[in-house]
Parts: sequence; C-alpha cells; structure tokens
Amino acid sequence: MSIRHWPGAERPREKLLERGAHALSDAELLALLLGSGTRGRSAVELARTLIADFGSLRNLLNAEQPRCLARSGVGPARYAIMQAAVELTRRHFREALRLGPALAAPDATRTFLLAQLRDRPYEVFCCLYLDNRHRLIAFEELFRGTIDRAGVHPREVLRQTLLHNAAAVIFAHNHPSGVLEPSQADELITRRLKEALALMDVRVLDHFIIGDGHCFSFSESGLL
Repeated sequence: MSIRHWPGAERPREKLLERGAHALSDAELLALLLGSGTRGRSAVELARTLIADFGSLRNLLNAEQPRCLARSGVGPARYAIMQAAVELTRRHFREALRLGPALAAPDATRTFLLAQLRDRPYEVFCCLYLDNRHRLIAFEELFRGTIDRAGVHPREVLRQTLLHNAAAVIFAHNHPSGVLEPSQADELITRRLKEALALMDVRVLDHFIIGDGHCFSFSESGLL
C-alpha cells in the first residue's frame, strides 16, 4: 500500500511534523530522503530493505557509490541525496563549533570530530585552528595515509598555522581499525609539532585519536 493511503499519524512526514524527527525510526527518516518507493514497495519498505541489506543505516550512508547504485531502488539521484544529508550533518557540527562556546576543553570537539572522521576508510591527519579565545577559525585535512608511512610534515603544519594567524591548534587523526591507543609515531609527531609551534607562541591544546565512536585525548591522558 502506498504511504499516501496510510493513516495520517503513521505517515513519516506527518509524524515528523506532529511529534518531531526524534519520533521516527531510521527507516522512516530514510524514507523521507528517498521520497518515494518502487513498484510494490513503499518508501518505508524500501528504506527497511536497504538498511537490512547493508547491515545498518551507518553502513548504507557510508557505502561507496558503485555498491549503492548496484542496489535496486537506489539511483544516482537518491545516492546524491543521501550523501548530501551526511555532509549537511558534518557542516552543521562545524558551524556549531564556530558559533558556539570557546574550545577550552576536550569535550567541546568530540562530537564534531566523530562526525568528520569516524567513518573514513583511510587515516587522515587534521588540524583545528583557533584564535586567542579558542574559537574555531578553520578546520583542515592536512595529510592522508598512516602517520608513520605518509608522514606528517611539521613545515606544512607551521605554514598553515601562520596562514590562518592561529593562536592555538587542536590536532586530530583517525584510526580506521577502531583502536584508540596512540602509537609511538603518534606520540613522537605530537611532541615535534608542539615544540615547533611553541617557537611561534602557538599552543597545542590537544590531539585526538578518533576510533569507532570514541575519542582518545592526549591532553586528558597526560601526553601533552
């Protein structure tokens, strides 16, 4: 049965407007993005099938384009809509950091960094540039690949810090394996960067490692 023939209280759009987005299931929220179903399947039924096929909503939204497009009911337009929704979420958290309270404690950046880095299939090293009140100036991905193989180059970090006229920085990189413990290379590059930036009177407030839904803070662990 088409969703338009469902009782009003059960239709995802009406349910959201009346009770709020939190009242909808993953499948109902996804159905609103999909817009419509396929022959013989409502948008909600299609959404449930896709989530089941990929194992979870997270796996679906992070699946590579060829795998998504190979599934019945997902064309280029729907794939683009899902990716746009994910990117809007990331930008929402970034804007909240820029306009929100000063970044003076590790908890202020966890949600943002998890949204940015937790599902990357490769390791990335990033930097948050802050002003003298610890407000966000910019967020940049500086290097890709594992830290000990691709290399984090202090010269490039210093150059970008000067470019943004930052007074403080927060580093972050992800471990695609999900393991949070810092390696010897992680600790070494953190010390090198802290020493180099200190010569410019720039403070390193923290270095986060992002795993599967969790963060490791160098500052909280006494490694800074």
